[in-house]
Amino acid sequence: MKKTEKAEVISQIKELINNSTGVFLVDYSGINVADINSLRRSFKQEGVTYKVLKNTLFRKALEETGGYDKLLENLVGMTGVAFAGENFVAPAKIIKKYYDENKKFSFKGCYIESTYYDANQLDTLASMPTKDEIMASIIGSVGSPASGIVGAINSVIRDLVSVVDQISKKQAA
Repeated sequence: MKKTEKAEVISQIKELINNSTGVFLVDYSGINVADINSLRRSFKQEGVTYKVLKNTLFRKALEETGGYDKLLENLVGMTGVAFAGENFVAPAKIIKKYYDENKKFSFKGCYIESTYYDANQLDTLASMPTKDEIMASIIGSVGSPASGIVGAINSVIRDLVSVVDQISKKQAA
């Protein structure tokens, strides 16, 4: 690979890093082509870009970008990189599911925004709610008091109608 080609690849990697909410490293050794293609499809469905990059080029891109120092020590052996889009939890869920089923595709570490998570924290990351789940929860919480108020108003009106009905029955009798 020529120096200009390397510079272009590094530039592309830096763009992926800068446009991602999370950068996840995995060891993909021992995984067959069919499984890696299945994993790629799972990542793509969740808006995650998965790449296998040369460790030296990825290291150079991380160094030039800055702020990813703890990932550098994990750039050993067969390393795949998942770049998370808006849903920064999706890569962790996909990695954990595949690892639990096959004991391959092990998590090495990641940065989400500017926070580093090591290999021991995959379970924690995978159990976090997605952005959509959080938003649904917030909307549900906001809607709950309103429905309670509507229910209370309806019950007051229902009781009032019942009282008026009872009074009119007494007066008619």
